This record gives sequence, structure tokens and C-alpha cells, in this order.
Amino acid sequence: MHSDPQALAELAGKTMYERDPASQALGMTLDAIRPGYARMSMRVRADMLNGHATCHGGYIFMLADSAFAFACNSHNFNTVGAGCTIDYLAPGFEGDLLVAEAVEQALQGKTGVYDIKVCNQEGRTVALFRGKSHRVSGMVADVGE
Repeated sequence: MHSDPQALAELAGKTMYERDPASQALGMTLDAIRPGYARMSMRVRADMLNGHATCHGGYIFMLADSAFAFACNSHNFNTVGAGCTIDYLAPGFEGDLLVAEAVEQALQGKTGVYDIKVCNQEGRTVALFRGKSHRVSGMVADVGE
């Protein structure tokens, strides 16, 4: 087991991002990661807009869900989502830089709870997401010995 939790979180994040074509295809970037925490961002493109000329909620959800995934896997244990909720509070517009910040609220045994706040470049809250995680078998990154 890796003795430096920060280095382990960075390795897990790098490993996950390299094999995450969905987040990559949407232009998401992993901007910060540490144990129990991840921050990701995504620029709203024209092809992400809905019939109201605002960012489709599914894309906002995907950004929040990706930040959730990186935060709950930051301990390097394979962890999946077991459930979540999202509240949309304000629209995102073409050109906005949406930032999702995921913070671990609790981790007991194989279950974790994470809060994710999605804001635009002006700091306006666009959505609040809460995810429940479940640890499964295996490790995200091979740390070797």
C-alpha cells in the first residue's frame, strides 16, 4: 500500500482519467484531487444546449457525477455510485466554465456520502448533487510493492 495518501489520490485520479472517455469527450478536466476530494471543470459548448438555450441538465449531472466518482475513488479502492440526487438552481449558458467540487462528508466501511457543488465562473451555484458510494473489490491503480 502506498504510504502517501496525496500521492495515492493523484495516482488514482490520473489512472481513472486516462480510462474515462466519457469525461474526456465532454472536455472535462480534473483540476484538483486529494483524499476524499475532487474538483473538475467543463466548458459549456453549443452542442450541450437544450431548447431553452441553456445547458442541458444531463451535462451538468455528468460533470457532478464525474467529480463524485473521482472523489470517492481517491482512496484508490474501486468505488461505484449507489445513488444520488441533484437540485438544479440556476442555468448554465454557452461559454460558461462550470466547476464541480466534490467533498467527502462521511466514509464508514464500504459506504461514503459526498456533496458536490457545481458553480459557474462567477461563483454562482448552478446545482447541488449528493452521492452515496459503495466500495467494491479491487484497486483503481496498481501501486505495486
